[in-house]
Formats: sequence, structure tokens, C-alpha cells
Amino acid sequence: MQTNAVILQGPQQLDLGALDLIAPAAGDLVIEIASSGISTGTEKLFWDGTMPPFPGMGYPLVPGYESVGEVVEAGAGTTLRLGARVFVPGANCFDGARGLFGGAASLLVTPESRVTPVDPALGAEGALLALAATARHALAGFDHTLPELIVGHGTLGRLLARLTLAAGGQPPVVWEIDPARRDGAAGYDVIAPEDDARRDYRSIYDASGRADMLDSLIGRIARGGEVVLAGFYAAPLQFAFPPAFMKEARLRVAAEWTADDMAATRALIDAGALSLGGLVTHTLPADQAGAAYGTAFTDPACLKMILDWKGTA
Repeated sequence: MQTNAVILQGPQQLDLGALDLIAPAAGDLVIEIASSGISTGTEKLFWDGTMPPFPGMGYPLVPGYESVGEVVEAGAGTTLRLGARVFVPGANCFDGARGLFGGAASLLVTPESRVTPVDPALGAEGALLALAATARHALAGFDHTLPELIVGHGTLGRLLARLTLAAGGQPPVVWEIDPARRDGAAGYDVIAPEDDARRDYRSIYDASGRADMLDSLIGRIARGGEVVLAGFYAAPLQFAFPPAFMKEARLRVAAEWTADDMAATRALIDAGALSLGGLVTHTLPADQAGAAYGTAFTDPACLKMILDWKGTA
């Protein structure tokens, strides 16, 4: 069995090519992917070669952890029916390439335990489920406080703002340096950082991924306030100690989503409390993957790029 997949041979060396798939075993599903998203956080770091080393990293690799598709084959012991629409957070099912994270392919083999059934009506927006669950995880962390300030109005920042409102929190302030990205807010304000004089935020969530903003954010919290690092940071983080000492600042790192986050996020979407609408701004066929990745990583107007896999199986 073969699949067409996005293959990163090395930094900025990206192709669409054929790979052999491992044979499905008991408990496995074969998923025909309809849409996959491109992450402007971790995937960009793999693409430009700045991802810090970690176990299992290496090239060639198949990126992607935001895929939706249909079950086309079900192994012994599985419960999902053929044709079921599911979200797939990547797969490690390739012969000849690493599955980091392995979702950008036309056909995937994965254990049923890893997939999440989704409403087919979501269409390509179903690929946003992992990012929404990541935002939920940041808000539902240990001893959490809902954000009063969110830094960055990209896809993650918008989901954090929407989830804050869905949780009954006060509308957060959102900072965005790019005027073109200040549109699209519903129920909260998006402003330039220089237009905000407030310096008593109890909780600031950074969704920008910028490693050089920590001093600025610590200067904006109230005494005992918290800065939550919700992005992914390739460069080392550092801050001046005296201002943090005076504020008795707290720092929290929000990791990736868990199964509980995924279940809670899907429930919010199914109940209509959380919308994924308006976040997919660009779509290209998978055979134009090179252009799609370039646009996703360089065009500020691109919130979420979706690869359309129809016709590439």
C-alpha cells in the first residue's frame, strides 16, 4: 500500500512524493485524508531548520498533525464504521520517512485510539481541532486563570479568545502588531500594543511565539500576575530578574493537548459554544504543497492554510 505525502528532505527541501505504508494491524484504521492543515509554529521550525533537537527528530520526514478524512478500512477489534469522518493528529506509518508528525499524506494507517470522530459538516475546518484543543489545554492548566490579555491574533490567539468567552470569562484584550490581522474579532477588542497603557493584568497568554517579549509582558502584569507561554519558542527564553522579582511574577508553559482536552473541545464545538469559522483563509491542492507551505510561512494574511488531498490518493 502506498500514499502520496509531503516529504521534507531537509530545511526548505519539500516535495510531494510516494511512500510505502506499513501494513495495518488489528486495531488499526486506514484513513483517506481529505484536508490537512499547515502549522505555522512547529512545522515552520522544521521547514526552516530552526527546530531545537529532540528525540526522534530527523529528515526525511512527513510533517503535519492536523488532518481530517474518512475511514476506508478497519482492522479487527475496531468500532468505527467505514465512511466515518475522523480527525487524525498525525501518524507514524511510513517506510522511508519519519512520521513527524505524519499527517500530510493522502492515506494514513493509525490505531483507532488516536482518532477523534467529527461532524462531517465541519469540512476542512475539522483540521483545526488540534489547535483548538491546544488552546483549551492552555486555559485548563493547573491553577489556571482565564486570560485578560492575549498576545497575537493568529489562529491560536483567536481560539484562546473564543474559548475565554465560551468559558464565561470577561472579554480579553488582544494585542496584534499587524494591522491586517486585527480584523475578525467577535466580542473582544484587538489593539496595537503601543495603544495599551494598562500594567495590571492578572494573566497574559502569549500566542505569538516570540522569544523577545518576555520582559515586556512581565512589565504588564499585576503583582503576583502570570504569563502563560502558549506558543512554541525556538530561541532560548530569558528575562531580567529585578522586574520579575518586584512583581513576584509567575510563568507557566502550556504544552500540547491531552485526550481530555480533545473531548472537551469537540463537545464545545458540537454544542455550538465554540466556532471554528473564519480561521481557514487559504486552501491549495496538495500537489501545490511547495507554494502552500511558502504562503503559510511568509504571508501575514494567511491564518491557516489547508492542503486539499482530493484526487491525490
